[in-house]
Amino acid sequence: GRDDSVCAPRRQNGQSVRQASPVTRADLKEVSHVMRVFRIAIPASKIGASRRFYETVLGLEADDTVPSRLYFHCGDVIVAIIDWEVEPLGPFQPTPENLYFATEELDAVHERAKAAEARELSPIEDRPWGERSFYCLDPDGNRLCFVDETTLFLGRGAAWS
Repeated sequence: GRDDSVCAPRRQNGQSVRQASPVTRADLKEVSHVMRVFRIAIPASKIGASRRFYETVLGLEADDTVPSRLYFHCGDVIVAIIDWEVEPLGPFQPTPENLYFATEELDAVHERAKAAEARELSPIEDRPWGERSFYCLDPDGNRLCFVDETTLFLGRGAAWS
């Protein structure tokens, strides 16, 4: 059996300190639960413009239960648009990497992105790795990619060209 404690106590400057033990590949194979993502946060400097954009592009109504956030329930994951005027966590910066959305209606989403005046909207293209997708920016410059649900590249040893 495996020792279930992931932290081994040690002493530093006379104080008891818990330090994470190194994780091996064998440890990873023994994990009995799956970690999952349930919420992704995207900063917004213009929350009204972001609300209109995401409601149009995603085709979903915003859940504004939290006054400083807009929640979009995308399957099991919530996309949270954070009002940076209310919850500034430092200087505003758009996300540095793409946030990927899978959809069964890629052509319709592309049309909605046009209608929402998405910035730097690319055409729908077949990618070398097999995905059919398009890229754009939201009103704050956050990077988004929309991918045809039937063409998702998921890694896991899939062919890479």
